[in-house]
Amino acid sequence: MTASVEYIPVTPIEYPDEDGKPMAEGDIQCSYLTYARNALRIYFQNHPDVYVAGNLFIYYEKGYPESVVAPDVFVVFGVENRDRRSYKTWEENNQTPNFILEITSKTTRSKDQGAKKGIYAFLGVREYFQYDPTGDYLNPQLQGLQLVDGNYFPVVTNILPDGTVSLSSQVLGLELRLESGKLRFYNPATGQILLTHEEEAAARQAAEEARQQTEQKAQRLAAKLRELNIDPDSL
Repeated sequence: MTASVEYIPVTPIEYPDEDGKPMAEGDIQCSYLTYARNALRIYFQNHPDVYVAGNLFIYYEKGYPESVVAPDVFVVFGVENRDRRSYKTWEENNQTPNFILEITSKTTRSKDQGAKKGIYAFLGVREYFQYDPTGDYLNPQLQGLQLVDGNYFPVVTNILPDGTVSLSSQVLGLELRLESGKLRFYNPATGQILLTHEEEAAARQAAEEARQQTEQKAQRLAAKLRELNIDPDSL
């Protein structure tokens, strides 16, 4: 007599790409999340082994989809720079983020200061920055932590002569600055603020409009001089 073996199908473990919740609490948080992600993507665009993402699920334990966290912005060195629907550490040679930025507020305070902070330390995230755009509870609004021997310690805050708050990121080789309450990434090597493509286009348009206004003003002045029988080219 042959014994029958019942086949029990194994249900694949699902790792959702989204939870159906809004990307950020409101327009202010969303705008800074978008700025930070896009500015850093542009900065690292020529580095094929640097991955920048925002509001993306990071799964850090295979087989346990509940072991997940979704930083607002993060940077990973040593992995392929390509689009992903989620980030699974075991598929990325166990590479975890080197830098994380949370756009925080009073309603996310407990997570950002508690659970997430613990998870990031557990994952070995070298730098964890928080920015509170509305000033709900962080003072100063921009703060950074650096991982030393498994524990986070504050990044030194510098106040520039014009009152700008500046914190250095050793991981990124950049500074995070707070200019009139607004977060900006600053490249000390070039002396320039990191801009998104939209901001670059707006700056070019503003410069072109200023050039045109200056040219029109010069033309009106030249015409006025000619009315007075003065050759503007002789001046």
